[in-house]
Amino acid sequence: MITKLSPWVEIGGFFLALIAGSVNAIGILGFAHEAVSHLSGTATLLAISANSEQSTTSLHLLCILLSFLAGAVVSGILIGDQSLQLGRRYGWALALESCLLILAMMALNRQSSSGHYFASAACGLQNAMATTYSGAVIRTTHVTGLFTDLGLVLGYWLRGMPLQTRKVFLFCTLIAGFISGGVIGAFLYKIWAYSALLFPALGCLSLAVAYTSYKFFKRSEIKVVRDETNDGR
Repeated sequence: MITKLSPWVEIGGFFLALIAGSVNAIGILGFAHEAVSHLSGTATLLAISANSEQSTTSLHLLCILLSFLAGAVVSGILIGDQSLQLGRRYGWALALESCLLILAMMALNRQSSSGHYFASAACGLQNAMATTYSGAVIRTTHVTGLFTDLGLVLGYWLRGMPLQTRKVFLFCTLIAGFISGGVIGAFLYKIWAYSALLFPALGCLSLAVAYTSYKFFKRSEIKVVRDETNDGR
């Protein structure tokens, strides 16, 4: 249940949403005005291009969709389960996402369309990771589901049911993170163009280091408690 999640979930979710928001803003401004952190618009563009017989465009859009899917597949391989549990390979997933974003930046700076695919794969990896990170409750690469769930919670409240304040706070935190990331991404794109992807790449790497350090600290803490318990017997 979302009400039983640790407080640090909001912190991690905020920064993941901020990263995705910045990538998407850079994508819309620079990747031929294409969103890369979610696929609804891309799938629609694919359908339109298929109708207009633009085979090159259709192939490009299809590759973006498949890249997102591939990123999600890799996340499933790395993490292996949907339940939140300390010790899973979230750090590795974040480090890989960072590498994909750097590859996207390098490719796009060379005017290669493969950069779109690397960026889309990075977002697919993150979105799948966030699903496992939160028991399929949180999505950090788009806000459609967040606004839907927030509306439902508020609707239940207006009907007379107790307000689920933890859910409201979590959804608002993620929405704020995504929009803030978009603001930052748009600002950095004006200065650095595609090199602005360095910001979310470093953000992913920082989260990977933070998670790995936290995991190490918690394991050490558990070991000390066990040793003290054994000594007291």
